[in-house]
Formats: sequence, C-alpha cells, structure tokens
Amino acid sequence: MRKYEVMYIIRPDVEQEAVQAIVEKFQGIIQNGGEITKHDLMGKRRLAYEINKIRDGIYVLVNFTATPEVVAELERILKISDEVIRYLITKDVA
Repeated sequence: MRKYEVMYIIRPDVEQEAVQAIVEKFQGIIQNGGEITKHDLMGKRRLAYEINKIRDGIYVLVNFTATPEVVAELERILKISDEVIRYLITKDVA
C-alpha cells in the first residue's frame, strides 16, 4: 500500500448536511481497501481563480494509504460528482 493525498473542492452552494454526506461518501471509498491517516475539512475559502463563475469553495484534504485500485475508483467517482469543482490526487513521498 502506498501513501496518497487528495484535495478536493466542493461547490459553496451545497448545504452543510450534503457536505457531510459527500465527505463520508469519499471516506467510505477510501476505507474500502485503504486507511485514512489524516482528514481535514478546511472550510470555505476563496479560489485562486474563478471556475465556471464560482469564486469560493469548500476545501477538503485527506491523507491516506491505499492500493492503486482504490485510488482509481476514488478518481472515477470524483470525476462524475457534480458537487466537486476540482480535485487532485498525489502520491505522498514524505
């Protein structure tokens, strides 16, 4: 199992209960064959640049260990989620 880090940005117009449901959904995908080492819901922040006329987003940072298959499934779900504006999955080399 390798160490990874994922950061994703959720649209700001999503309600708090829906944000919790989205976060739990992605945590469930990771925990299905992986282990979360750190989870940080950073909250609403200003984007560096406008994306589809959206200026703010809810940032979530997760460090985890998993197999490449789990990462591929997580990326597939992140791509098709309408609530997620942007995401980035990287290998954690530290």
